[in-house]
Amino acid sequence: QVQLVESGGGLVQPGGSLKLSCAASGFTFSRYAMNWYRQSPGKERELVAFIASAGRSTTYANSVKGRFTISREDAKNTVYLQMNSLKSEDTAVYHCKVRVNFRDYWGQGTQVTVSS
Repeated sequence: QVQLVESGGGLVQPGGSLKLSCAASGFTFSRYAMNWYRQSPGKERELVAFIASAGRSTTYANSVKGRFTISREDAKNTVYLQMNSLKSEDTAVYHCKVRVNFRDYWGQGTQVTVSS
C-alpha cells in the first residue's frame, strides 16, 4: 500500500532553515509527481511546491518562491523541501502528497514552527 512518511520539522527562528523529507513506499516512486502542502490553524490547505516525475519541472506558491526548493532522489524514494529564510507565516503542518491511480495519498505531516 502507498505510504508517505514526512520528517525534518521542528522549531526554528525567523531567517533560519529546515529541510523536510518525505519517504515513499508502495508505488513506483520515479513515475509520479510529488507535492508538498501545508496547513495552519484557521487557514486553507496550501500547495507549497510540486515536482514532476524525473524532476522535469517544479512549481512553487508565490509565498515561498525564491526561498523554498523542492527536489527528489528517486534512488531513495524520497522527496525533499529545503526551506530557507523562514518566516513566522511559514508555521504550519507540512504534508507530502501523491496521486496514484486517481487517488490522493497523504503523509501524516510534520510540524514546522517559526518563532523567536
